[in-house]
Formats: sequence, C-alpha cells, structure tokens
Amino acid sequence: MLPLILLTGLSMSIGWGVRGQFGHEYGAALAGALGGMVVALLSGRADWVRRVHYFAMFGAIGWAFGGSMSYMKNLAFTQSSDSATVLYGFASLFLIGFAWAAPGGAGVAIAARLDREELTKFFEPLCAVLAAWYLQDVFHGPLRALRGTVLVETELSAALAIVAVLLLALVRRKSWGIGSALILHMAVGWWLGFLLFNVILKWHLNPPREDGWGAMLGMIAGILIFCARKGLKEVAFATIATGLMGGVAFSLGQGIRLLAMASGLKTNWHSVMEQTQGLLFGVALAVALGLIARRAAKLGDDPPVRRWTEVFSVTFVMIVLTYLNFRKSPNDWVKQIATLTPEMYGIRISGNLVPSGGFVGWFDMIYLGLAAVTIGLLVLHLRRRVPFIPESWMGKGQLMYLAFLWAVVGINFVHVLPRFTPQRLVTEWVMTVNAMLCTVLVVIGSVSARVRDDSPV
Repeated sequence: MLPLILLTGLSMSIGWGVRGQFGHEYGAALAGALGGMVVALLSGRADWVRRVHYFAMFGAIGWAFGGSMSYMKNLAFTQSSDSATVLYGFASLFLIGFAWAAPGGAGVAIAARLDREELTKFFEPLCAVLAAWYLQDVFHGPLRALRGTVLVETELSAALAIVAVLLLALVRRKSWGIGSALILHMAVGWWLGFLLFNVILKWHLNPPREDGWGAMLGMIAGILIFCARKGLKEVAFATIATGLMGGVAFSLGQGIRLLAMASGLKTNWHSVMEQTQGLLFGVALAVALGLIARRAAKLGDDPPVRRWTEVFSVTFVMIVLTYLNFRKSPNDWVKQIATLTPEMYGIRISGNLVPSGGFVGWFDMIYLGLAAVTIGLLVLHLRRRVPFIPESWMGKGQLMYLAFLWAVVGINFVHVLPRFTPQRLVTEWVMTVNAMLCTVLVVIGSVSARVRDDSPV
C-alpha cells in the first residue's frame, strides 16, 4: 500500500504542477491519467494491470471536470487579516477540492468496476459526446453571444452531452448501456446543480467569477444516484472517499503554502502549493482505490471484445491529451522568441484544428503524423505483436506510464523555456527530479506488487 500511495502522490504532484502551466480541464487531465496508471500498476491485481490504459483514460476524464472551476479569489480569502474571511476561504477551498476530486475517484473506479462488455460499450456514447464538444469548439465564436445569459459555456457542454447520447441511442440502439445512462445522470445533475445553487438560490462562492462548483455538486449527486440505482457501491465509495480526502488536500495545500511564505523566502510559492495539492490528491486517490482493490471482485477481459477501444484509449492519453495542452505553447513562444513568427510560408504555426485558427498549422501537422504512426503501430500490434512492445501487461503499463510521464515533463519544460527564470527551479527542476524518482519507483513498486502476469499479448 505504501508504494502505491507514494508513487500516486508523486505522479499527481508532477501532473498538478504541469496543470498550473496549461490550466483548466485539459491540464487537470494530465494528473488524472498519471494517477490512474499508477493505481492500476501497483494495485497488486493482474486484472487491473490488464486495464492500465483504461484506468489512464477514465482517470484523465474524471479529474478533468474540476478544471471548469475557478479558485484564485478563494486563495486570496485565506490571506485576509479578518479571521472570518480566512475561515470562509479555507471552507470554500475544501468544497472546491471535494468537487474536483470526487469525479476523479469515480472515473478511476469505473475502469476498476465495470465488466468488459459495459466498459467497452461506454466508448461509443463517450465518442459521441467528445465529437459534440469538438463542434462546440469549432463554433466557439458564434456561441460567445450566449455569454451573459443563463446558458454559459459549461452548461451548453452538458446540454450537448445529453443530445449526443440520445441521438446516438436513437440511431444505434446497441450503443445504449451503463455508460450512456451515467453520462445522462451526470449531465442532468450538472444542470440541476447549476440551476439550484447558482440560479435559484443565487449562491456565489467567489463573485464575480463563474460558479462551476454548483454544477459540479449536481453532477456528483448524479453519479451517486446512478451508483445507487445500478448497485455500483465501489464507484460510490471511491467518489465520496476521494472527494472528502481531496477537499482536505486542496485546503491543506494552501495552508502549507502560507506557512512556507511566512519564512520570508522568495520563490514561486503558488507552484509549491499546486504540487503539494497534487501530491495530496494522489494520496487520496491511492487510499480510496487501494481499499477497493482488496475487496472488489475479479474482472475478466476475455473475450477481449471491441479491441479498438484499447487503441483509442492509448491514443487518447498519449496523443490527444498531450496535444490539447502542448498546442498552447506555439502562440506563447511567438510572444517570447523574436525570430518566431505566427506564420511561416503562409501557414499558421498552430491552427488548433479549428477553422477560426487556420485548422492545420505546422504544429498540428506534427501531431497528426504522430497520431497516424501511433494508431498504425497499435493496430499492427493487435494483429501481429510488435517486438518493441513488451509481452506482459505490466511491461506494457510501465512503458505507457514512463512514456507519458516524460512527455508531460518535456512539454512543460519546452513550454516555459523561453521565459525561464531562477524561480522556475522550484517548478520545472523539482518536477524533473520527481519524475526521476517516479521512474525508479514504478519499476521497484511493480516488482514488490508481485502481480502474476502471464496474460497473452
């Protein structure tokens, strides 16, 4: 249990520190993917190791939701000279931490609980929702006219999720399953939470910022109601346990930051807080899922139906997640590097794969090529084993974890390199050292887990 807690904490500490550079949902997904992989690899369960790529993907999605919330003003409340304001600041941070961590625990638990049939069937409605959200990005400009009305961007995303799932079920009835029902519960809960807390009661946690916390609480209620209806007690436990410990983690991270600031030393204390929060989030996830690992029934992945979902999940984590974050770098570099121009030979440096940005730029071409290579090699591996991919699932999981870990550390370092200052030693330098430690721990921890893994390729 100790290696699981330590490595999950350090991994999410790195992910959360990197999230501070890229921000919002996409940044938080990096930490969720790292945490999910570690939980699978060090669980001591061969059936969980077999699903390491699913743990990574659903962990990333679960932890991403909280990125819709803002909390900078809540941090400022804790630094007030008024004790009541300080208490309010820490209480609000606990609430935000709970709302952020609970869906993260639920996402990882989904991969640990559903049988192969329902888990892989989940991918069809999930893809429909992701496609709808991509179209939302495509038409982001015209939709700005809705800002200032009751229909803000995140609520529109929830509405699109409902429409996408219902349209898919209408066209393809076989797609309906636990995954479709869960998405509907989450989206309806999101809307009800938003309407109750923010519209009807008019409760505002940090005005004038948007109150994503209300919708998040509604979504968590939707998850718990769904779990009660479907008998998914392990998922419900992970949701509540990770949420409660995550609330403590989020507020405690700020408390540690304030104590460190009192020393009088000058550095990037905000990043120290973020890395500390990530560490404690990882501890919360490891404890909750570690308890489930000891009691949950054994999962079976034979026959391995819908093998395409394995290719999809690996590509989603390795290519899509890194692209969604790294694509912010080129436009930042243009501001920092005098010789770099927004266009080269008439083509944008980055088009963000949306028409308003030029669709395909030089940066996007590289990632499209990486996606093609990754998908091609994975499909080939399903048909005929590729030698460089390990035979055991533990080996596959370690390879995926290490490749993703160092990709995240690398893109973060390259992102900030043009504006590197001595204060960045507490961010990029510390995270790189942590990544070295994680590299050693994932190997040693996997050996100590003593998972008997003789699964076929």
